Amino acid sequence: MESDKKPKQYTRPRGQGVRAIGDLMPEIGRTAFRRFGFVQSSVVTRWPEIVGPRHAQVCSPEAIRFPPGEKAEGILHLVVAPAHAPLIQQVVPEIIERVNRFFGYRAVARVKLRQGAVNPVQADKPAKPPPSLKPIPLELGDSLRDIGDPELRTVLESLARSLDEQDRSKT
Repeated sequence: MESDKKPKQYTRPRGQGVRAIGDLMPEIGRTAFRRFGFVQSSVVTRWPEIVGPRHAQVCSPEAIRFPPGEKAEGILHLVVAPAHAPLIQQVVPEIIERVNRFFGYRAVARVKLRQGAVNPVQADKPAKPPPSLKPIPLELGDSLRDIGDPELRTVLESLARSLDEQDRSKT
């Protein structure tokens, strides 16, 4: 009787489907980042967002060293382009404030600068939306062409198109 039962075949559980490589990178790089003193890899990847694009071009984080057994009051090690070291030294208090604001607590108390070659992290630039091919309402077309700022003119034209569409849908 028991010999008639077939053993249940093992099926391997599947993941959540396809995942973007950007979602996997924090998991993959976590060990390497921790080895070099980064508790959060996002400090490196979001450096331009933290200190601003101007400073991110001339300095980059190398490591954060914490006192033994602590995760606060650490020392942020920065690599700075040699010509920009005096400028970065002047804005160190601001960098400390921004990094601590990013962490949400007083993670960094000091900054150590090392002059060297900087490989700036490129900030993601938002893609420009494609221009709309819909015509601008005639009553607004001439007045919008006189606006000198092209970005403002594009936004106002888009608003005029959407208002015109709403008017047409109501009637």
